Amino acid sequence: MQRNLIILLLLCCTTAFAQPQKLQSAEIYQKIEKLNFLGTALYIAAHPDDENTRLISFLANAKHARTGYLSLTRGDGGQNLIGLELREQLGVIRTQELIEARKVDGGEQFFSRANDFGYSKMPNETLEIWDKKKVLQDMVWVIRKFQPDVIINRFDHRSPGTTHGHHTSSAMLTLEAFKLANDPKFEPNQLKFASAWQPKRVFFNVSWWFFGGKDKFEKADKSKYVNLQTGYYYTSIGKSNQEIAALSRSKHKSQGFGSTGVRGEDMEYLELTEGADLKDKQNLFEGIDTSWNRVKGGKNIGVAVEAILKNFDFKNPSASLSALTNLYTQISTIEDTHWKTVKLAELKDIIAACSGLYLEAVA
Repeated sequence: MQRNLIILLLLCCTTAFAQPQKLQSAEIYQKIEKLNFLGTALYIAAHPDDENTRLISFLANAKHARTGYLSLTRGDGGQNLIGLELREQLGVIRTQELIEARKVDGGEQFFSRANDFGYSKMPNETLEIWDKKKVLQDMVWVIRKFQPDVIINRFDHRSPGTTHGHHTSSAMLTLEAFKLANDPKFEPNQLKFASAWQPKRVFFNVSWWFFGGKDKFEKADKSKYVNLQTGYYYTSIGKSNQEIAALSRSKHKSQGFGSTGVRGEDMEYLELTEGADLKDKQNLFEGIDTSWNRVKGGKNIGVAVEAILKNFDFKNPSASLSALTNLYTQISTIEDTHWKTVKLAELKDIIAACSGLYLEAVA
């Protein structure tokens, strides 16, 4: 047991160097809870700062879903309110702003090679300049590697010419990538490193500004939409979901973005645009097994995680190390390479946090 623990701590060292974190007990507990949710959501839009941080934070922290944001561009064509950098140099800044935002709201960050060349009204112009085929290749690659159960579009694919061409194009390409990701004839070379994958559903994240104003949106019939109450309050850390989202949003400093965190009810609406129908208008993962039962031989793993949660000592997280290392061994034996890789990586971070591992190199 002690030997296994030492080996695991050494394996965690690379993680500690790459992304040092000092987690409080409540944050460690949240990460352990996340071990027992095997569901994935991918949010897709055109630019840095297009993402809905309230929804990303809710999915990652309240639902415990593995959540990612795919920004097709790096924002090279935007403004810069904090310096003189523009074009490619600004793209570097906005890339880092997105990465920092995900550290706050709990999501993962992805990009495609699409170029933010400036404002464009029509999708056909955008797709020609972007090189549609190459961007689709990138999107399919992300879907095959990340394996989302559900995909959420920020923008509407049915509104060409009424908004930024990049925005409409991102939604149009998502629907194509949704189908192509499971086609072994599309980019077969990718299948040497990833598996064909079919997400269950694609949603459009409906917002009041698609209706021309908040008053019109209030009067609109929303019965056909999935409605999510994202005004969640995390008692263990003393923050609301909106407060976390605001902190994430405020990372977009070059764009002058930022908002004040609030508390209370906050609804998000999703329109199903592709994929399996659903009856439960409050569960975008309906019909998807998000427990360890979706993995062959995983049932006992779920039981083990519940036991760790039940016995977790907030005053002494290291008391869980023995059970966590045993859990690491259990997960290492499953055949599903995707979830094995994902959950072992999460578990390494948890073990490092519980051990209080802190390394400092002094020259």
